[in-house]
Amino acid sequence: MNFGLIGKSLTHSFSKTYFEKKFNDLNLINHTYQNFELNIISQIENVFKISNIKGLNVTNPYKEEIIPFLDELTLDAKQIGAVNCIKISDGKIIGYNTDFYGFAQSIKPFLEPQHNKALLLGTGGAAKAVAYALKNIGVEVYFVTSSNIKKQTNTFFYSELNNYIFNAFKLIVNTTPLGLYPNINEQPTIPYEWITQNHLCYDLIYNPTQTLFLKQAKQQGALVVNGYSMLQLQAEKSWEIWNS
Repeated sequence: MNFGLIGKSLTHSFSKTYFEKKFNDLNLINHTYQNFELNIISQIENVFKISNIKGLNVTNPYKEEIIPFLDELTLDAKQIGAVNCIKISDGKIIGYNTDFYGFAQSIKPFLEPQHNKALLLGTGGAAKAVAYALKNIGVEVYFVTSSNIKKQTNTFFYSELNNYIFNAFKLIVNTTPLGLYPNINEQPTIPYEWITQNHLCYDLIYNPTQTLFLKQAKQQGALVVNGYSMLQLQAEKSWEIWNS
């Protein structure tokens, strides 16, 4: 059985190592996991034609672009508007979202009453999954966009961020790729001086284990969490889906 990950640049990804170890531990000698680097999303058609392909993970920048190539979406994936897991069964290609599950389960142990409003850095597919998870937990969500157009009312420009906003939003989540290996000297342009010990700062990035965003937040006294636990949880949920 063949599985894999689709994305544009996959040097940062742990998924191949993660699943190959899993197959080895379970003695699944007929299972393989490959990285499929696609220059454009339409190349996914060639991946779907691979013999005995059963499941795929999807990473940036294709979590939204993949949708027109699928036969069906689960209700969660449809409501989120992004897919990070695909199951191929009985000739049908079905899109799932396991990111929201992984994020929700990984952040729950750290949430305190003051974390009832979240500021999400980024507006892509990962941000949509995080927003969906947080709303289900009862957290109010606002986005920060690098675009020069606000697509939603609950959105700030980076230039608008100030001490009043940071005082109101005690949960900050980086859903952008800024700081992802190998570009470890990048970071979201936010006023870090307004982060306090009452803040919880979460970065979906897990490589490096501590991004500049998390380092600066930690220096301000914030509790910081990276995305490694989320990665494991969403991967296990993908595995469960592929075997259901």
